[in-house]
Amino acid sequence: MRLTSRQIMNNTVIKESRPSLLGWTRDVTRYQWLVLLVGWLGWVFDSMDGTLFSLVQIPSMTELMGPGAETATVALYSRVVLAVMLLGWAFGGIAFGALADYIGRTRALVATVLIYSLFTGLSATAHSWEQLSVFRFLTGLGLGGEWAAGAALIAEVWPDHLRAKAGALLQSAAGVGYFLAAVINLYVGVYSWRYVYLVGALPAVFVVTIRLLIKEPDAWLAVRDKRRRAAKQGDTGEGAELRKFTLKQLFSPKLRRDTLVASGLAFVVLLALWGATVWIPAAIREIAAKAGFGQTDQSRYASYGVMLLNGGSLLGYLSFGLMADRFGRRLTFLFYFVGGVIFFPVTFLLAGGITQIFILLPILGVFTLGVTSGFPIYLPELFPTYVRTTGVGFCYNLGRIVTAGSVFGIGFVASLFGSEARTASAVSMIYLVGMVLLIFARETKGRRLE
Repeated sequence: MRLTSRQIMNNTVIKESRPSLLGWTRDVTRYQWLVLLVGWLGWVFDSMDGTLFSLVQIPSMTELMGPGAETATVALYSRVVLAVMLLGWAFGGIAFGALADYIGRTRALVATVLIYSLFTGLSATAHSWEQLSVFRFLTGLGLGGEWAAGAALIAEVWPDHLRAKAGALLQSAAGVGYFLAAVINLYVGVYSWRYVYLVGALPAVFVVTIRLLIKEPDAWLAVRDKRRRAAKQGDTGEGAELRKFTLKQLFSPKLRRDTLVASGLAFVVLLALWGATVWIPAAIREIAAKAGFGQTDQSRYASYGVMLLNGGSLLGYLSFGLMADRFGRRLTFLFYFVGGVIFFPVTFLLAGGITQIFILLPILGVFTLGVTSGFPIYLPELFPTYVRTTGVGFCYNLGRIVTAGSVFGIGFVASLFGSEARTASAVSMIYLVGMVLLIFARETKGRRLE
């Protein structure tokens, strides 16, 4: 059997020793770096646009609900808008994930970036909470679809032995996106929350770069050609498998266990993630208010908190890839889950004030946000090329649907615990469920993409 140049490179490099921490970078071509950069920027803007609502929810919803709205009412409808956006995010991830297996990763990437940019900008024109809900739902469609297409694209283009590092670098974009959202709110939000959303429309210009410079991966092109031949010839073997709807194939005996376990892990991580990015700013505002600070200072401290949280997350994102290569995917997930269970309550229940919380937030970010690096690494490895983006999009976003419903459950928990800080700490207990799920997870370290 004749080996491709990529297989020869992988087989050779795996046997070589690594003389330095960054020695692996010599094995990456310029085009592979370009693909990573495009996927990275797409996820930067995705994370940025997705985070804007959590930063401007109080001023925007207070204005949209009218001057007579009570604080509890504003909080309730803020959760409604957030849940609607998460549902759009979930449906977009599932729909565009499946679509990318048919039309290609690059085309799906272009479509989703355009969608989330356009409707983030239109969110600035909302004159009621219902209108804002519609715009955030449509924004969510693009946000969910972009990640699945980008993660699969990079996994299929980069060398097999460097896939974990590429996935970790991709996910580091989330920290940059969250940080940019905080910066935008800090310097633009002081004028109007509407201007914050307008800035979020700028990533639309990025799609030109994607369309002109990035081609479809060879692995996907090969599957596309097989699928076309199967459709013409009515194949009964492998071709018949390729002709089945991809979403249905996720629950075939071959893939069912991976689909269910991966979806469960995504739910655990995403619920804790939204506990961090949504409830942490609210908890900081609450603590600042008790300390006697006004609305302006509360907003400023919330932005600082998000910056610190995401500053620490960069270390968590990058470390996941290195640890996953050394210890395996399952043990690395376990390490991050343990860290999240410990540092959520330490940060919000044991810290004595804003200063102590700010010191602990970067450490919390390492675990709470850094763990998401596992998904662009782990999910593409679980599924073969013909259903890869379907599997990635479905598993990651099915958890988001459950998370959307949990937003209201968290509100109920908040009423029980009596504070946002205690609620954020209670949410972290979901990591215990993740630890149990890891018992059933399949280890994919060292395996080539199917």
